[in-house]
Amino acid sequence: MGASDVNLAELIGSRICHDLISPIGAINNGLELLEMVGAVQGPEMELISGSVGSAGARIRFFRVAFGAASDQPLGKTEIAELLNDIERAGRVRVRWNLTEPIPRKQVKLAFLALMCCESAMPLGGEVEVSTNGSGCQVVGTADKLNVDSDLWKSVSTGRISGNITPAQVQFALLPESAATMGRRVAVETSSTRVALRF
Repeated sequence: MGASDVNLAELIGSRICHDLISPIGAINNGLELLEMVGAVQGPEMELISGSVGSAGARIRFFRVAFGAASDQPLGKTEIAELLNDIERAGRVRVRWNLTEPIPRKQVKLAFLALMCCESAMPLGGEVEVSTNGSGCQVVGTADKLNVDSDLWKSVSTGRISGNITPAQVQFALLPESAATMGRRVAVETSSTRVALRF
């Protein structure tokens, strides 16, 4: 995949997320109005509200991870709120240890790396994002990891096999996106820990 393909993929990702976030926001607003007037209550309403909230959080996360990125900084508060919304719907806890705003391009790399870690944690775990000199490191830990060694190795080499699945797309996009920023991704894996540095 060349640089122009990555840019096209980013634009498609941005467009899809942009077009979906408005109707999901409208559904959420409608649910809040129904709750305010007491029209609908009970476990059904909680299930719908939780699902809509989860979908909205995932789309906002995907917009950063898969969408077009810039040098515009994102602050810790904005990122923390987004990650907290993601955590509520999943089994992976995320600790964002970067205190200063960082460019959206770097947040994109961190989110793609987070998705790589998440894919290795079928039973849940913890991911920590911190600085590593002039770059970032994303470290995932869990009691039991499911690591596809060939897939993880391909992140550092940048050579992804042609039979990658949609659930693994982050493994292809991370090295490509890092390369456009003049960075390489270093990977370490063990039975309980995965680390990506860029």
